[in-house]
Formats: sequence, structure tokens, C-alpha cells
Amino acid sequence: MKKGLIGVQMSTIKEKIDELGAYGTLEACAKLGFHCVEISQIPMTPENVAGMKKACDDFGIKAAACTAALEPITPGMPGEYLTENFEKIVEDCKILNCDMLRIGMLPISCMGSEEEALDFVKRADEMALKLRERGIDLYYHNHHMEFIRYGGRYLLDIIKDTTKQMGFELDIHWIKRGGEDPVEYIKKYAGRIRLLHLKDYRIGQMKLPEGVFDSASFMQAFANMVEFAEVGEGTLPIKECMEAGLAGGSEYFLIEQDNTYGRDPFESLRISKEHLTEMGYGNWFEL
Repeated sequence: MKKGLIGVQMSTIKEKIDELGAYGTLEACAKLGFHCVEISQIPMTPENVAGMKKACDDFGIKAAACTAALEPITPGMPGEYLTENFEKIVEDCKILNCDMLRIGMLPISCMGSEEEALDFVKRADEMALKLRERGIDLYYHNHHMEFIRYGGRYLLDIIKDTTKQMGFELDIHWIKRGGEDPVEYIKKYAGRIRLLHLKDYRIGQMKLPEGVFDSASFMQAFANMVEFAEVGEGTLPIKECMEAGLAGGSEYFLIEQDNTYGRDPFESLRISKEHLTEMGYGNWFEL
């Protein structure tokens, strides 16, 4: 029976790297029953890469994808970029036996400008072809900002229709926050989505700063009621999203939670895993 592989988006547990090291962090994931990770917001130092490689070998973990920006997200932002560190990034992928890279978001300079965004997309698609020649596929991860309209069309759809080499990693929470139905959107991108982000959506309690009653603070607290949630703890149709993703070619389903609101991220992962198992996806955690 066809199935996917459920894993952990490591941005969720990035704070654990300083505490446990790369090897210990992945060992903890394995003990929770996860055997797949997507590497993001983890410094790709030789020590971390070696630690992740050893953990993948020792605990039977698949590195589904690594993350690399095409260029700095903000001017002068430090980091490794495909335009400057191509060989290093490719080598890291090879060490980790990983055949996918993902771009996490548009550069700030592109936001609000269709022309700048399309120029970036053109260069990203050219980079995708260059990476494919080295056996690596490039994917673009959406947020809600790509649901801005230009000429009556969403920027995300314009990106899809403008590119030929680059695939997409759809994030169901950000699709919902962008105002669309994630199930229907996943169906639209069938054939372009080897990766899918599982991230639930909930409305939390309004939390005003103590003693503050001005309108600006109220509006900020009002906006902050939208929260990231453990998978199965929010309002998204998780099962329908997963089935649409599987039908559309998704292989990896990565649990991501940008903020756990004080809860230990490993506990959040445990809760998400428990809900997914209850939904009938228990065998999707095994290679």
C-alpha cells in the first residue's frame, strides 16, 4: 500500500542543538519514533554535518531535504548561499545522502514587487537546473505572503506557472493563513510537491500585556490570537491534506511548529505523532 514518510522539520527543535548537539538531537528524535528529518535553521558547520550524518547512520534516519537560500534574505545577512557557496552546499547534501534542497522564503527585497519577485524566481529556476545536473532537486516553500495578488492572480500561482525546474513544498498552515483551502491548493500543485509541511492552525487566547489597554496593544493582541498548533490540535483537515499530498506525489510529510508557546518542542512532536497515529498514519513513521 502506498504511503509517505512523516518526519521532523528541524527548525522546530533548533534550540536543542546547543543543548544536545546535532547527534544527540537526532537521537532524541529517533527515540520518539521519527526516522526522517528536514534540515533547516541548523548551522551547517563540519561538526553539525558530521553529527547528523552519524546519527542518520546509527538510528536509521532519512535526511529528506536540506535548506539553502539563493541569496541573503535581507541585505548583508550572514549565511551560506547558493550563489556564493554552491559547492559546499552540494557537498553537504551528498554527505547526508539528501537529494533535495528547499528555499525557505523570498528575499525581503522581493516582497511587494512583482517585478523583483519574478526576477528572483527566474534566477531560482536557473539554479534548480544547475542543481539537477548534480542530482539535487530544488523546492520553494510558501508562506502567506505569496497570496498577494498581481493582475488578479496569486504570486504563488504565478511562480508555479513561470517555473519549469523548481518544485514546491506547500505549507498547509500558511495556505490557510493566506486565505485559501489547503486541500484544494495541494490538488492544484499535484506533480510538483515531493514535500509537504504539516502544521496546524488554531485560535488561541487573547493576551494583553498587563496593565495595557490602548488600542494599538489591543490590535496586536487581537492579531496574535492566530497560533501554530500541534498537528491534530487545531482546525485544519490534516487527513484530507495528507491524502491530497500523497495523491499529488508528496513523499515526505514534515511536522513543523514555528512556536510551541513554552512547551518543550519534543513534547509538541510527541503530541503531533500521537494524533497522526490515531488518524491511521502510524506506519508512516517507519522507513
